[in-house]
Amino acid sequence: MRICLTLLVLFAVVSAYGQPIHQGSYNKKVQTAKLAMERYDYAQAIEKFEVAYEDGDKPDSLLPYMADLYFKTRDYGRAARYYRRILRKDKTGKYNHLYYQYGRALKMDDKYDEAEEAFIEFLAYNDNDSLETLARAELEGIRMAPNMPEKSRGVELENIGRDVNSKQSEYSPILNPQEELLYFVAFDTDDPVAMLEDGVAEFPARVFTTTKEEEGDDWQEPAPLTTKVNREDEHVFNVTISPAGDRLYYTRGLIEGMELLSSKMYYSEGRGTSWSGAQEVQGINGEYIVKNPTVGELFGREVLIFSSDMPGGYGGFDLYYATRTGEGEYADPVNLGKVINTLGDDETPYYLDGTLYFSSTGHPGLGGFDIFFSVWDGSNWSEPQNMGKGFNSPENDLYFTMDASGYNGFMVSNRAGEGNRSLQNRTCCYDIYSYSIPEVYIELVAGIFSEDKKPVKGGTVALYTMEDDIPGSPQRKNNPKGNRFDFELAKEMPYMVVASAPEYYPDTATLNTVGIRESKTFEERFFLKAKPKPAPEPEFDTIAIEEAIVLENILYDFDSDRILREAESDLEVVYELMAEYPEMKVELSSHTDNRGDDNYNMDLSQRRAESARRWLVRKDVPRSRIEAKGYGETRPYTVTPRTAARYDFLKEGDVLTGSFINGLKSKEQQEIAHNLNRRTEFKILEGPKTITIKRTRLKKKESGQAPGRNKQYREKSSFYPQPGSGTLTISPLSTPRGMTCLQGLPGLHFSAGGGRFG
Repeated sequence: MRICLTLLVLFAVVSAYGQPIHQGSYNKKVQTAKLAMERYDYAQAIEKFEVAYEDGDKPDSLLPYMADLYFKTRDYGRAARYYRRILRKDKTGKYNHLYYQYGRALKMDDKYDEAEEAFIEFLAYNDNDSLETLARAELEGIRMAPNMPEKSRGVELENIGRDVNSKQSEYSPILNPQEELLYFVAFDTDDPVAMLEDGVAEFPARVFTTTKEEEGDDWQEPAPLTTKVNREDEHVFNVTISPAGDRLYYTRGLIEGMELLSSKMYYSEGRGTSWSGAQEVQGINGEYIVKNPTVGELFGREVLIFSSDMPGGYGGFDLYYATRTGEGEYADPVNLGKVINTLGDDETPYYLDGTLYFSSTGHPGLGGFDIFFSVWDGSNWSEPQNMGKGFNSPENDLYFTMDASGYNGFMVSNRAGEGNRSLQNRTCCYDIYSYSIPEVYIELVAGIFSEDKKPVKGGTVALYTMEDDIPGSPQRKNNPKGNRFDFELAKEMPYMVVASAPEYYPDTATLNTVGIRESKTFEERFFLKAKPKPAPEPEFDTIAIEEAIVLENILYDFDSDRILREAESDLEVVYELMAEYPEMKVELSSHTDNRGDDNYNMDLSQRRAESARRWLVRKDVPRSRIEAKGYGETRPYTVTPRTAARYDFLKEGDVLTGSFINGLKSKEQQEIAHNLNRRTEFKILEGPKTITIKRTRLKKKESGQAPGRNKQYREKSSFYPQPGSGTLTISPLSTPRGMTCLQGLPGLHFSAGGGRFG
């Protein structure tokens, strides 16, 4: 596999003439790093650039090199951090093109939300049609991910373990169907692969074989094939076997660092571990790279399907087929076409019974390389389908193969996970995985929609087993970004499914797997009914004559008729209305709760109403235009729609009488109701039949204080000692007040009317 990402920014080399020793040392380190990069020794290049970066006081000019190199070595998290640093420092837009690679690094680091933003940013600046197509495919993959099942048809994927997988990468696993013998390609070392000066590998890639132990699932120690297949001076890779198990195909070539520079295809005849010498495949090789052979059948003829960067393709590596015309001889290669091939790389094909499996970076996917399949109908390929989660990950997934049953096989991935032993970082190297698919798989696919059949995101589906009609503990799944939910179902079991979403009424369905003997998918589409939304609050209120409007911000200290500063906002509104309508006469009324003495409450409410009138008179409103009226506790509050919307335990039309309040569930609710009864109201008596006023002008100003008893009553009341005073002030209403023989002693106060609560 060739990963060829061109560094788009080159920096001039500053002359070393007259530079200090430190600068010369820095330049030498940069040159050493660039030489390693030119040899495709990316791991060594990163190490040298890191040293130079620290030695040179972290120059920005090195960041693009380091970001690209970390991406090439599949350290996506570090690559993303360096790209982010470049883009944040860029004030001129010079590096806008890097948003594409930044998005790919984020996506392959499983940061889909940030990746989506990066690709959108890239598309805003991009003028390259090919990159736009690839970026849009990346976005499509990100957006389809939330609605993919977490595990494709119950697939169980497992790292095959350290007996086979090393700290280096392993490639192209293929099972010999006749002998249960696994072939694969690996480097026979756990150390970084060193290259000799003449370009010959010190540890060349070779074809190995292994088989499972007679008991258990462990694999035997792998052994390389003989030198008839493997070479000491050349890499051998991309191994596959014919369906009859009598022909082995593979490629030999030159790998420098992490780049495949050349390769040709060969085959050997034989069986098991005994193979003839290599023979070059005729008709396919050329001045280009060929790799990843697999044997297939098209138009009734045996073909080799393979990947190549030969001229005339659609993108990087494309998939081709060549028809077998004789022993080791093939017709000219034919491109599989634009249904299969993309502007990206299309590689590692595998063909079985009319289905082509392959990996691609150009079709919408979950990560870098995703695995796809396409079906041959005798003349055309079907649109490739993503194999889904489980097979595919945010990283690279390649070399998919399957046994004849269609339920077991192998693949390769550099995903981070249990059992991995990567050489440089958690996603640097490829491991071989085995997978199994249950022969009978029963699943539920549930979708949540609105009544008008639009997807509802952010919902939850709960799945209950129903043994003896009693629901068990539910499996719950929430999908904040999509509306699809997938569950694996057990055999012989009844279920209940409950779908819910914010602002919708839930819905329920039942299903039953009793008696099912073949794989089955239950599909349940829930069309949820939306809960009624409260009507939007009108911008203006129309006040009719004789209609009482509560002035919600007028408050008083305990047992006081003095207007507080908080009340002035509402009185200012009344004043402005009096000026706007000079013929208008109004009533200002005050009300108390029903606790305490009736006469005291009536007197206190009258004094408070008159206090509000005095405030307006001082503003030059004629006293004759304002009638002040105290009603005490005689007119309990009737709940309005606005109040009902604020308190869910009240409904429009409730009258807050004493018996109603005593029937409320909690003390807190009761205090809220008492507080609503303690109010000042404004009512037009004469003048205009209606007036219009902006609702926000009379809206209650939120103080951040919990509803219920006003805190200021307790703090300012003369019935309670003030903090730090050390004495208890005696209320003027207390019996001992004024009795010199009792000075300094506390006195009992018996509430006279609504005084204590006002």
